[in-house]
Amino acid sequence: MTRAGNAALGSAVMSENLLKCSEERLWALIAQRAKAGADVATTTLIDRKIWDLFGETWAVMFTDLSGFSRQVQTFGILHFLQVIYEHKIMLEPVIAKYDGILIKQEADSLMLIFRRAASALRCGIEMQHVLEQVNEGRSAETKVLLCVGIGYGPILRIGDDDVYGNQVNAASKLGEDTAKAGEILITRAAMDAATEVDGVSYSKIDDRIPGSDENYRVKYRP
Repeated sequence: MTRAGNAALGSAVMSENLLKCSEERLWALIAQRAKAGADVATTTLIDRKIWDLFGETWAVMFTDLSGFSRQVQTFGILHFLQVIYEHKIMLEPVIAKYDGILIKQEADSLMLIFRRAASALRCGIEMQHVLEQVNEGRSAETKVLLCVGIGYGPILRIGDDDVYGNQVNAASKLGEDTAKAGEILITRAAMDAATEVDGVSYSKIDDRIPGSDENYRVKYRP
């Protein structure tokens, strides 16, 4: 193929990539935004285009296993890997039941999205119930103790690989750093969007975290 032909093919491939809601397209727009500098009008236009292409409204859930480092130290790395495997297998049917999408897993943490905040909350409650039943037959040292954080709002979704946004950051902080074993913590935005969930009440927590100034502990029926 001639040099001109190669150039045309490369241009065609680039054009095709820019017609997809792909990570490449996002970063191409971010590169344009970086060049814009102090040009507020151009930056605003690019921001609107990014949100038009990638912005969606989802509930976001982060889960984490409480006391895991202590278990690893006591039982070793193979126990660590086994519990990661077991807890994911136990929770997958619950996630599927409430139409959750697993975005990614990092060690003992899961990041999930749900179209409805109520679905995310119901899923979190059932996850806790499932693990409570499992833990009844386990010693204190081997129990699977889940922490859950839930947010809801506009996010940037890049394929099935990652999501970004204030409520993503808030849910991560609540689930991975703030919640204790057996707890479900929820942002004000997620709580307001999950009004149809019966049998729950909420108590405000003191923590103000990036992405959500008001956050609540979910009180759910055993």
